Amino acid sequence: MAVSVLILPSGMSREVFIRKQYNSFDKMDRVIQKKKWSTKRILTIVGIAAIIGLIGASYYFTSGKPKLNVDTERITVSEVKQGVFQETIPVNGVVLPLTSIYLDAQEGGRVEEKFVEDGTIMKKGQPILRLSNTDLLMTLMSQQNTVYNTLTQMQINNNNALQNTVSKLNQMADVESQLKESERLYNLNKDLYEQKVIGSQEFKQSEINYNYLLDKKMLTERILEQDSLSRLQQSKQDKQSYAGSQQALNIMQKKVGDLIVRAPVDGQLTSLDAEIGENKNKGQRLGQIDVLSGFKVRVDVDEHYISRIYPGQKGRFTFADSTYELEIKKVFTQVTNGRFQVDMEFTGKVPKGIRRGQTLQTLLALSEERKALLLPRGGFFQQTGGNWIFKVSEDGSRAYRVNIVLGNQNQDYYEVTEGLNPGDKVITSSYENYVNMQELILK
Repeated sequence: MAVSVLILPSGMSREVFIRKQYNSFDKMDRVIQKKKWSTKRILTIVGIAAIIGLIGASYYFTSGKPKLNVDTERITVSEVKQGVFQETIPVNGVVLPLTSIYLDAQEGGRVEEKFVEDGTIMKKGQPILRLSNTDLLMTLMSQQNTVYNTLTQMQINNNNALQNTVSKLNQMADVESQLKESERLYNLNKDLYEQKVIGSQEFKQSEINYNYLLDKKMLTERILEQDSLSRLQQSKQDKQSYAGSQQALNIMQKKVGDLIVRAPVDGQLTSLDAEIGENKNKGQRLGQIDVLSGFKVRVDVDEHYISRIYPGQKGRFTFADSTYELEIKKVFTQVTNGRFQVDMEFTGKVPKGIRRGQTLQTLLALSEERKALLLPRGGFFQQTGGNWIFKVSEDGSRAYRVNIVLGNQNQDYYEVTEGLNPGDKVITSSYENYVNMQELILK
């Protein structure tokens, strides 16, 4: 067993030592009173509250719907409404004459003379310019000689045929004369032979001579008939040859005449492209005559609409503060550089002062007018593709995303088929800064 030994300080009794130790423990057990709201404690509480507020705000803006404060003066708010809708597309058209006749060089040559200038009002047959072509003139002279030679040869052939016919007729006359004499002698000898005045030998001789001349007459008649037919055939061939050469001459004369370019119809000369001394090839475009009976508009259309364009569709444009109507008359289905053309004509009055070559912006209708829910066009479509839009709340304090479905469109409106109702207000300006937002706080 361990034994505890109490060692007392020198000169101190046991009782005094115990009393001092007791007083020391009594002082240590007393509670010291402190202040309730010290500065350190207040600062600690404020710091904790700030941290909690920051965490809450961070959670609100990151874990909830993205929101953004927007000044209402920087956006456009439009109202969705019921109205009359017609799908149209804007197209550009050029004013052209209703009818244009192109002037092409019928024959090549050098421009020797210009009788009129571009823009002149022409009468049918009025000369415009004159070309020269030496080779064509030489060919004309050669063809003229051919015609003269053909005519001369035809006359020679006719004279020869006539002389031959006269010779055949003379032969026929001789044969007929000889036949008559032979017939008379034969009949006389026949009577004398029957009376036994002459012998059979003399009678037979007259008979043989008569039969010979009779056959000779028949042959001569046949030869004369063949000669007549041959003469007719030769004459026909000569006439055909002469007519052919004369026709060729007429063509050459026309070719030479075409060296003077004339107005084919009444109208205005435009696009004249010829200068004195310039060489023009056969078939080269020289200009055109615009018939001043009316105008049409030739319109360029994007190939995207080629299956929806057909004759009879309407269009309209504004000129001098008045609206005019057009109608498609012809569709050119050939696509060039992603576009094709249509010709449109005025269905009513024609604007005064309109000129050839003038450009008109036309609204071409792709559908009939109908009732529809209309949404004004705006920059929002560029970011949303028409799939959603910011709809303004009834109190106007905020706007939130809603999904929509758009149909056709024109220059002013989109046709709404789903997602909105008449009277709804939506933001139609650009969403360039709001694409990732779910809700806008309007201020």
